[in-house]
Amino acid sequence: MTHDRIHAREPAHHRDRWSVGTVEAVTERDGHCVVTVAPENGDPVELVVTMAVRDLFVGRLDLGPDDSPVGERVWFRKHGGRDG
Repeated sequence: MTHDRIHAREPAHHRDRWSVGTVEAVTERDGHCVVTVAPENGDPVELVVTMAVRDLFVGRLDLGPDDSPVGERVWFRKHGGRDG
């Protein structure tokens, strides 16, 4: 399975290839993490990432130990190109 990409901070490379959005939901499906992101322009996008990537991007957000990433700004790329 090819996974999507998500960052908690603005990427320093190829900035034009990334979309910006707000996390609407974080769920699990078939052993993967599904992050629903509302882009600045467009319909919500489901990103499928590994649990390790989820832990990495959530860990880089400015959150308390019991806080949710919902409502946080992220940068993302759907597999196969720009989305948003």
